[in-house]
Amino acid sequence: MASKLLIMSLLVISFFNVCFASRKLAALVNEQPGQLLQYHKGPLLAGKISVNLIWYGKFKPAQRAIIADFVSSLSAAAKPHPSVAAWWKITEKYYHLASSKNSLSMFLNRQVLDESYSLGKLLTQKQIVDLAGKGEGKNAVNVVLTAADVTVDGFCVNRCGTHGSSVSKSALVKGKNYKFAYIWVGNSETQCPGYCAWPFHQPVYGPQSPALIAPNNDVGLDGMVINLASLLAGTATNPFGNGYYQGEAGAPLEAASACPGIYGKGAYPGYAGDLLTDPTTGASYNAHGTNGRKYLLPALYDPSTTSCSTLV
Repeated sequence: MASKLLIMSLLVISFFNVCFASRKLAALVNEQPGQLLQYHKGPLLAGKISVNLIWYGKFKPAQRAIIADFVSSLSAAAKPHPSVAAWWKITEKYYHLASSKNSLSMFLNRQVLDESYSLGKLLTQKQIVDLAGKGEGKNAVNVVLTAADVTVDGFCVNRCGTHGSSVSKSALVKGKNYKFAYIWVGNSETQCPGYCAWPFHQPVYGPQSPALIAPNNDVGLDGMVINLASLLAGTATNPFGNGYYQGEAGAPLEAASACPGIYGKGAYPGYAGDLLTDPTTGASYNAHGTNGRKYLLPALYDPSTTSCSTLV
């Protein structure tokens, strides 16, 4: 019953799904009893994994710091509460459910700057993968972040970002090529903030509630954090397309996209939920990070409770 209610809720608020990895909510079929997301017996992301940031286009140092601090917060101490690290621990439940003896430890590694727009300002998904190849070729998640003036195929139309995997051309060991996971997220501030940066901008569709104040005072970057967080959760639990997901393998519903538009308890279409408020700035958030950061992170589907789990 709980799973059926969750599916009905997803259909009602599906327009708030920012299409992480171009997932299709209509693909909710063949549900196994008790679990919304099916395990397809493939490997989960495990071991000590470096996160490498490839900045494509012009970003201010302060903007880069917002993302870098978020990544560092994943493995930081889970204090003060609620924290980014506590949010990330929800993904560990997928490993327990899969009876996996492996664990995942992520750390911020390299940052690569491409401020000259080496491939132009109109990119294809293939070029995104090529850019991701500038990161590490083994035991890595390479994150491509495109600036506000860069157009990417499908961006603002049916996606705000994607994740996948590719074979490394550089990490060749004993004649074997290794796979690396990659993520792409675009800055939607000038192109489609109502689509990819809600609730920090009024939504394109649905109830027009007032926009919330972004915790880092940057609608585009705070929106990127939401999308990056969602895609990181999907990458950990479904890195190579045969982990935890529901629906079509090419457009899966995953750990975060199973809970669209939910950031706090009491969320409903047009309302992100009951969030914390910074008394000085009035910004809305639900997680503390390193260096005094505050972030808004999406709910994750918790396989132990078969429900969407929020920090607040």
